[in-house]
Parts: sequence; C-alpha cells; structure tokens
Amino acid sequence: MRLTHVASVAFGRSLFLAAGALCLSTVSFAQVGISVDVAPPELPVYEQPMCPGDGYIWTPGYWAWGDGAYYWVSGDWVMAPEAGFLWTPGYWGWRGSGFFFNEGYWGLGVGFYGGINYGFGYFGRGYDGGHWDNGHFFYNTAYNRVNAGSVRNVYNARVNEAAGGRVSYNGGKGGIEARATPQEEAAASGRHAGPVAAQTQHAQAARSAPQQRPSANHDATPGGRSEDSARGGTAIHPKELPPIAHSAAPNTGNSKLDQRYQKQQDQLSARQNQERQKLQQQQDKEHRQQAGQAKSQQMEQRHQQQTQQMQQRHTQQSQQMQRRQSAGGGGSRGGGGGHH
Repeated sequence: MRLTHVASVAFGRSLFLAAGALCLSTVSFAQVGISVDVAPPELPVYEQPMCPGDGYIWTPGYWAWGDGAYYWVSGDWVMAPEAGFLWTPGYWGWRGSGFFFNEGYWGLGVGFYGGINYGFGYFGRGYDGGHWDNGHFFYNTAYNRVNAGSVRNVYNARVNEAAGGRVSYNGGKGGIEARATPQEEAAASGRHAGPVAAQTQHAQAARSAPQQRPSANHDATPGGRSEDSARGGTAIHPKELPPIAHSAAPNTGNSKLDQRYQKQQDQLSARQNQERQKLQQQQDKEHRQQAGQAKSQQMEQRHQQQTQQMQQRHTQQSQQMQRRQSAGGGGSRGGGGGHH
C-alpha cells in the first residue's frame, strides 16, 4: 500500500548536540540562534519509503537553512536511541524579527512542534503513527508503509487529521497559530536525546547536494514544489552517492576480537558495494530499454527512491554493527537492517 502525505519542515541538525546525550529541556529544546527573514517553502509532497524493521521510527523530511538558502532533507527511518523514545520534529517559528528554528529531539513523549501538519502521523499534535508497548514499537499502517515480512507489530487506526494544508511555520503572517499545551510542555521538560548520528549525517549529505535547493529547480519561492523536493532524495543513482565509509572497529584490547570486528566491517562494506553495483546495473539496463520523456521522468523518480532506500538501509546496517561491536556482542555475521 502506498500513502502520500505532506512532508515535515524543520531546521538542519545542530552538530554540537551529541548523538546520545540526555539532558533537560524547556518547550523549545534547542532554538537555533540564527534568524531568517524569508519564510520556509510550503511543505512538499513525497512518498514514504518502506520501514526497514522493528524499532525504527519515522522522522519526517524538512527544509533546512545553510549557505544562504533553504535545502531539503528527506524523511528517514531512524532506529530509536532507546526503547520507549519517540521523535518530536523541529519547527520554524516567527519570533518578531525573523524565523527561528526549534530543534527536534528524542524523548519519552512527543512535545510541541508548532502545530504543523507534517503528515505520516504527525498531524500537529502528538504522534498517531504508532506507539510503544512492552518494549516493542507497534506501527499504524494507516500512516506508515511497513513490510509484513520484517514488521509484525502493526495495527490500523485512522484519526481526524489536522487541517493546515502545507503551511510550514508557526506564527507570523500566514503561519500556524498554535501554542504548546500543558501536556506538550510536560513532555518537553523530560529526559531527552538530541538527533542521532544517522540524522546528522543525513542532513550533511543533503546540504552538499545542489539539487536539494529550490533554486536548482527554478523554484525558490514559498509555495513552489520542486520535483527533487517532492521525491525527497539526495541522489538519483548509486553512482552519484559518496564512497562507502565505515567506522574503525572498536579497540577492545583483544587483538583477535579486534581482527574479527574489522573483518565484519570489511565484509559489510563489500556487501554494500556489491548491492550498489547491482542496483546501478539494473538502472542502467532500464535506461537503455526506456524511451519517451514522460516515462523517463517516472523512471528517474523510481530510481531516486530505490537509491534513497538503499542508502538508508546501509546507514542502518552500519549503525547496528557499531552498536553490537561496542556492546561486545560482535556476532558471526555483519550487517543488519531489512532487505526489500
């Protein structure tokens, strides 16, 4: 089943937030200290990729600001930093002199995110895309694309989706007029974790991709909808992705164990490179076979989605391996994550 919803808008991840650090917060978990006098573009429409497996939480796409312009960071499935944690998306808000961004965060509840309808269960208040139960996350298939082979904790429940169209900011002229509820304030004052490493890396990759900027698509004004933004990716084909890099294996002090871990890292990188090559060959074959401009545009959209899903899967596999090795588990097989 395919679902199309409005995307989320948020600001680029702040690099100074440590990926696992827990801290206390006010309603605005981390307001980025930069003022932008141009409103972020309207929310583009894009398709959610398939959930790779249990424990992954959908973090909606967003417009970020960098190098004097907005750029699109696609939504991503991210492994929750710990069981029970949910993602509160960041949001742009008018503060009288410009638009500021309130950083998103992980916590035991969903706080205030501007009343903005991000879609995929984030309809302005709380999160209707799923919930935790006894250490397992249950996915609402009304708003999430899940694979029955890799995700078994599912249910289907429609809610009254909030209005708001594709407005991407809170306050100011034309903005969403919403304020935090006492429950949202309480959620914001609890235990928190900033964006994890995969989210920060994802945002960095988008910032360096020229096609992610509205101006690259002759669409720099709020209200426009570029095709690259709608597709929500940072590369169309595997050959356009940066080289695969993996972290050095943990230094445990046990040379045999370190060698084993390094071998697992090398094997994972080799498998990921093989998957890239296979997908590139498949797409090259389709390029040779396909003809006609309209059909080619559809094909390129499909290729970008395939490439994005593969890149997300590889990031998740690397994360899982690092966690296993850091915990001393290792295991006899590298990799992880769902395969489609």
